Amino acid sequence: MADAIQWPKKTRELESNHFDSTIWNDFPFRDDDIIIATYAKTGTTWVQQIVSQLLFNGETGLPVADMSPWMDLRVPPKEVKLPEVEAQTHRRFIKTHLPVDASVYSEKAKYIYIARDGRDVLWSLYNHHSTANDFWYHALNDTPGLVGPPIGKPVEDIVQYYHEWLDQDGYPFWSFWENIRTWWEIKDLPNLMMLHFSNLKEDMPGQMRRIAAFLDIPIDETKWDEIVHHCSFDYMKANATPAVPLGGAFWDGGAENFIYKGENGRWRDRLTDAESEKYRSMAREQLGEACAHWLETGEGL
Repeated sequence: MADAIQWPKKTRELESNHFDSTIWNDFPFRDDDIIIATYAKTGTTWVQQIVSQLLFNGETGLPVADMSPWMDLRVPPKEVKLPEVEAQTHRRFIKTHLPVDASVYSEKAKYIYIARDGRDVLWSLYNHHSTANDFWYHALNDTPGLVGPPIGKPVEDIVQYYHEWLDQDGYPFWSFWENIRTWWEIKDLPNLMMLHFSNLKEDMPGQMRRIAAFLDIPIDETKWDEIVHHCSFDYMKANATPAVPLGGAFWDGGAENFIYKGENGRWRDRLTDAESEKYRSMAREQLGEACAHWLETGEGL
């Protein structure tokens, strides 16, 4: 049956101040690899923490950010990153922010794609961008291999930032709609699990069991309460440094600011009904009714 499946093919490269998608062309997959795919600010670090806790049975102090690198981030370069990941001896769990058509999709790896309402994504993204420090800008703009324009500082008004992000499809980062759309289009593949931020917030233990079953990770029930506790927002906020890239050195306020609120709906007090509906209308137009509904609610998959 697997022979009849139309597996995704890479059709393009995506290179920018953040991305170097060419790294996947040289990446030797292992049969038990886990790929955590997201747009960004959708619960990526949360899922990395969950997977690490399931794999390592509740162990504390795991350097999750180092263990689970963002492969297509162009710094450090692939000449550094590929050997480091190849040297890992544990079951690998790797992060990507690429759309499907710019990545290499393995038939044998397991993929988890987590999504979140775009308005919540934007509010989290603004915090990420507005608290970035000079070290962050230097890494993205001043290191060798930059493709395309450098990234600049954000505007001060988050509502203006929201409109620019919508009007220019993900500006100043990358396309939101194509990322969601390309993963939604392959949602029925047997090695892909679709996960929603809202469902994870509503029933984290249930979703964690679902993840464990999908990844074929047996659960040690004697450790279950510890595993769940280590994946809670409060625990992650208090123990953020190992889970955040470079321990949070790229952001004012450090790792605790990177793991910021973990809340939905913060946009409700700032956006007018018309501004909110602008997003919803674009979502239906760009994604279709079914995907737009799932993205907003987590329902209907």
